[in-house]
Amino acid sequence: MKVTPVSSDSLGVRSMATYIETKDCKIFIDPSAALGPKRYGLPPHPKEIEMLDKTKAEIAGIAEKCDILVISHYHYDHYDPYETFYTGKQVFAKDISKNINKSQKQRGLDFKENVEEVCTLIYCDDSKHSIGGTEIVFSPPFFHGPANVRLGYVIMTMVDDGEKKVLHASDVQGPVTRDATEYIIKQEPDLLIIDGPPTIFLGWKFSRENLQDASSNLVEIIEKLDCEIILDHHLLRDIKYREVFSKPYRVGGSRVKTFAEYLGKENNTLEAHRKELWGK
Repeated sequence: MKVTPVSSDSLGVRSMATYIETKDCKIFIDPSAALGPKRYGLPPHPKEIEMLDKTKAEIAGIAEKCDILVISHYHYDHYDPYETFYTGKQVFAKDISKNINKSQKQRGLDFKENVEEVCTLIYCDDSKHSIGGTEIVFSPPFFHGPANVRLGYVIMTMVDDGEKKVLHASDVQGPVTRDATEYIIKQEPDLLIIDGPPTIFLGWKFSRENLQDASSNLVEIIEKLDCEIILDHHLLRDIKYREVFSKPYRVGGSRVKTFAEYLGKENNTLEAHRKELWGK
């Protein structure tokens, strides 16, 4: 199995785009990227816009060659309704009929109208699919962060080729909830790709209790599973992310990496440094 983290906050844009290739199929999970419209009261810097353009072109190039595209939920950093690369693909997507908030439901309906005649659109919550010797398992819906959060739900994606198991946990933010934690542990992945908590919202949209839960849950995952962990996305928008979310890094050590670090690159957290970019 070949796993390639394509784009993320540690690579300069908001994203969790991940390409997975097995002997049976080519899978692209959450093939999109976006920028934060406002940060420190500032719009995206030209360097961020340049990086987004470059990233979106790379995503399109990879997606064109894939058999399967996966949409974990309908936020624009995880799917782009205006792309043309859905044509001829199998598109596994979050169900829009249940466990979805009003905003994502409308986006999902619009997306269905745009693509259902050019691709095979499959709503895949809590389902399993086999392609040759590769099994793709989609989780039940889990909260996009803390329980009952207004942001709605996401689904996780497990790819198992019989030799390696990779779990893409999308936006469970830590995970914060116990049920998401227990699901991850039960899957026993060899590689876990997950977003960290949005600590830039600490004390506002994200409580200190939420942060403690996310930390404790990820530490439990690290201690119970002998897996590599790619931790990125929301967490990397905080310049002091390693200080604020220190225990998982202390317990996990070198097993915990960002997308950039997994690729052997330096972190390039442009949004977190937007104030400095504009200052220059």
